[in-house]
Amino acid sequence: MVAVTQTRRRLGRFGVWVAPFTLLDTPVAVQREQFARIERLGYGSLWSGETPPGAPMGSREVFTQHGLMLAATQRIVVGTGIANIGIRTAGAMHTGAATLAEAYPGRFVLGLGGHTGARPLARLREYLDAMDRSAGTLTRLPAYPRVFAALGPRAHQLASERADGVHPFLQPVAHTAAARVAVGPDALVIPHQAVVLDTDPDAARGRLRAIFALGVGAADSPYTAHYRRLGYSEADLAGQRSDRLVDDVLAWGDEAAVAARLTAHLDAGADHVLVNPFAAMDLPAAVDQLERLAPLLVDPV
Repeated sequence: MVAVTQTRRRLGRFGVWVAPFTLLDTPVAVQREQFARIERLGYGSLWSGETPPGAPMGSREVFTQHGLMLAATQRIVVGTGIANIGIRTAGAMHTGAATLAEAYPGRFVLGLGGHTGARPLARLREYLDAMDRSAGTLTRLPAYPRVFAALGPRAHQLASERADGVHPFLQPVAHTAAARVAVGPDALVIPHQAVVLDTDPDAARGRLRAIFALGVGAADSPYTAHYRRLGYSEADLAGQRSDRLVDDVLAWGDEAAVAARLTAHLDAGADHVLVNPFAAMDLPAAVDQLERLAPLLVDPV
């Protein structure tokens, strides 16, 4: 709990989430420059993820990538959103996270996910058991906060039992409110929010529909099942997805409109909101969008 309290204090209100395929396509020297720029803008955290094997777009190895983020910055919290449990053993997951937590005290959060297929939550529970056994035999390594990419009630229940919070991806503000109720007042709630600074409805919505087309929006996707659980109709979920669903998941418009959506997550119970600017595979362009939003969100360092 001490690690969670310290992390909550460090995070502030807003952080940044960068697509893993953007980082895969960006030279390390450029990454270092842009990570330092994000920190100077005043954002409290920096996150990226890890794609599963066979995904249409790849990623760098998650602990290597996040170690680079930590080394390129001085104070910002760095989180995995998410480290995929299908890629490494539980022991490797724990030691990778604990190594970064030891090297950069108070600055690392492990986000876990990727539990798909048969019995996903049972598989995650077994994985956590193995992680905890590894932690029990390596007591010199420090503790670190861990959060789950939890969407539904059963996942929230598991998070409340076995994690320090949740990190939902591509969800509306209503889900943030539900997550806060489900995990209680003490757990971290750190939602991701997709952002497009564009006042053209078709252009803005088209950016999220392209992401859905990569697989997130597939009929058998956990996201589709969850949107249905939230009350979206089959018409909302069909084809390219309805404007209603897209507008609930994507923050688009001018700076004021996007900042209002981001703040709405805080009002709904989030501790910290991650801004994911859609800018294809262009990291500097994504940070340009963050710079436009910064005066409405954060105090520059």
